[in-house]
Order: sequence, then structure tokens, then C-alpha cells
Amino acid sequence: MKKLLDDIKSRKAIVGIIGLGYVGLPLAIAFTAAGFRVKGYDLDPEKVAKLAKGGSYIKHIPAKSVKGAISTGRFEPTSDFTTLGTPDCIIICVPTPLNGNKAPDLSYVIATAEEVAATLRKGQLVVLESTTYPGTTEEEVLPLLEKRTGLKGGRDFFIAFSPEREDPNNAEYTTCTIPKVVGGYTEDCLKAASALYGSVVKRVVPVSSTRVAEAAKLLENIFRCVNIAMVNELKLLFDKMGINVWEVIGAASTKPFGFMPFYPGPGLGGHCIPIDPFYLTWKAREYDFHTKFIELAGEINTYMPYYVVERVVAALNSRDKPLHAARVLVLGIAYKKNVDDMRESPALKIIEILKASGATVDYCDPHVPKIPKLRKYDLKMSSAPLTPENLVSYDCAVLVTDHSDFDYEFIYKHSNMLIDTRNAFAHVADGDRKLFAA
Repeated sequence: MKKLLDDIKSRKAIVGIIGLGYVGLPLAIAFTAAGFRVKGYDLDPEKVAKLAKGGSYIKHIPAKSVKGAISTGRFEPTSDFTTLGTPDCIIICVPTPLNGNKAPDLSYVIATAEEVAATLRKGQLVVLESTTYPGTTEEEVLPLLEKRTGLKGGRDFFIAFSPEREDPNNAEYTTCTIPKVVGGYTEDCLKAASALYGSVVKRVVPVSSTRVAEAAKLLENIFRCVNIAMVNELKLLFDKMGINVWEVIGAASTKPFGFMPFYPGPGLGGHCIPIDPFYLTWKAREYDFHTKFIELAGEINTYMPYYVVERVVAALNSRDKPLHAARVLVLGIAYKKNVDDMRESPALKIIEILKASGATVDYCDPHVPKIPKLRKYDLKMSSAPLTPENLVSYDCAVLVTDHSDFDYEFIYKHSNMLIDTRNAFAHVADGDRKLFAA
């Protein structure tokens, strides 16, 4: 324990990060910048090769940041998992999706833990960052490591959980400035993990157990999920009542206490909010508990892409145009503005529904020139150009992601009809019934 803490303090400790995606790559860059030698592991050899050359495959992480880390000689991207015995500290940042039945899919975590177990040695620290249900670290990862190695967690090696907190393209909050919650299996595990993260982040928030840390992450995202669902439901109601939900939110936001604005949209996206609540819902069944709020929020948010399509149908009907004969342009396919991340994006579901209804569908997204094959989708589509001739060729355009790169006045001027799910065209609309809210 003392040696590990001394090595962390002196930056002699080698840090291994498994999974070089939206969470792992910024973490690798941060540890490298703090003076650590970092081995970054990823199964994708193309990603590893690109990083080794100083390139980036994530738009909001500039190549110069990667190149800077590589140029220090301390950052080594690799696909060779047999070297996992080299790092003193191993951080696991792999996906935790849902399966087809909305149950946790821990296959990536388990497979990674098996790779770690193959070379685990005394004195190593293993930290899981992948979002999951309370108990995963101690019930799944720890027993696997102990059984495969004969080593004892908390005595021979250290294990902890620290939930990732990444907000892509947020200039105000970065890997180093976002407080880091850490829960250890034992006091020594907590000390080791806190010392590691304390070397790169401004504030470490230690908690009493891995379960508390796992639950904290779920609470953060369930809080957002439930509140977004509430405002989405109010939007559906206020539309029927002829009330502008955006104006209502603006008015309520003037209250200086007791209110936090949330905004409606076409559905949830990203790797956290659409998925994480269901991890707790699944785990709750073990305790014979029914998570009514979470499941209701999930139902409402899951319905929103269908509501958007209903609004498209209604708008087209007002022009005597059936959906199956319509040409539709989806504006923005990333799950949030100004990023290239498409995970769980509601735009993908909207496109699927529109195509299933017979519509001809294209998309335009300045951040996503081509849709790659995803876990649930293989759309084989490329971004269409935003020219006056192209815009006018579509019966309607549907704004799903309100990127700052879009010229809203230009789009409004040259479109036949617009379905706005983000209230982005309110400032340019001139009341000619070209614009429909959704």
C-alpha cells in the first residue's frame, strides 16, 4: 500500500486505461499531462493506430491534445492486453449497454475483468468507471478477480469504483475540473483510488463504499431522466391546450429559488440517461421493488420519437401530402448539439420510423459526415448538403439536434416545411405556417 501511494505521488506509477472512447481517452490525456506514464488499451486496432500517429477520432477532442500526449513519450496506445500486468493502476472504461429486454449487458465489463485477471499481480489498483447497478464491483468484478488469481481484494490488490462524469464539448467542465466520486472496497482501496484521481482532478469526493458510488451515478442520471420526462409530458399536454411550453419554461425560470429548468425534445440520447435508469430498475427486482417513477419516465421519453413522427404526419397532411410519398430531411443526428456522438440518438429512431412508413429520408449533420455501423443500426447513410436547391426538394425538414453550425435563417428561408423539436427556429419564423413545433 505504501509503495503504491508513494509511486502515485512521485508519478512513478504506470496507469493503464481500458477503453479509449469518450471517457477513457480524455482520462488518458489528463493522466499523461499530469506526468504519469499511461498505457491506453482498446480492442479497435484502427483507433490505436490513429492515436499512435497523434490523431483523434472524437471531434471535441482535438488532434493536438492527442499529439501532445504522444509527443511526451508517456502515452502508449495498444491493443495488447497481455501487458496489463505492467500498469500499477488499471481503470476500466468500457460500455455497459442494455440488451433487447432492457436488462444490463455486463459482457464488456466481464470480458475486461477476465483480461485483467489474466495478469493481475499484488499491489495493483483496479478501478471500474463503467456505469452500472449498485453491487457490480463487489458482486461481479471482485469475485472474478479473486477466483482467477487466488489473490485477496483489499489485501493483495485494491479495487474501487469511480463513476465517469463526462459532458462532451462542455468547455466549462472538463475531466480535471469535474469532482470525482470514489468508493473503495476497503479503506485502503479508497485511499489508493483517491490518491490516484487526486493527482489529476481538482476535487475527489470519497464515499463509504463502491455501492454508494455506483448508486450516486445512477441518481444523477435518473434525476435528469425523470425531469426530462415530466417536461416532455407537459409539452404533450400544453400542445393540446394551445400553450407554448418554451414560454412556460422561460417564465418559470425567473423564479430565483426552488426551480431548475429542463427542456423537452425528440427523445433521450447519449450513453447515460437513456440506459442507466434501467440498470437500477433491473436490480430493484432482486429486492421485490417496483421503480414506478423510473419506468414511467422511460415510457414517456421512449414515446417522444413517435410523437415527432406524428407531428410530421400532421404537418404533411395539412398540405395533402401522405408520409409514404414524402421526402424528409432530418437535421442533426448526434444525440446532443455540437458533438459527433450518436449513441442512443433519438434521430436514429425517428429515421427508422419514417423509413418504415415509406418515406424517403436523408439527414444533414455537420459533425457526422457518415453514419457508421452501430450496435442497433446500420443505416448506410451520408450527410446531405445544405443548399437552396437541396432543401427545397424535401417536403419537410425535421430539426432533431440544434447544432450551432446550422444557419437557421438560411434553412428556414429555403425549406418548404419545418418540424422544430428544439425551439431553434422561433427567432426566425415569420408566421407563414411553414414552421411546426414538435
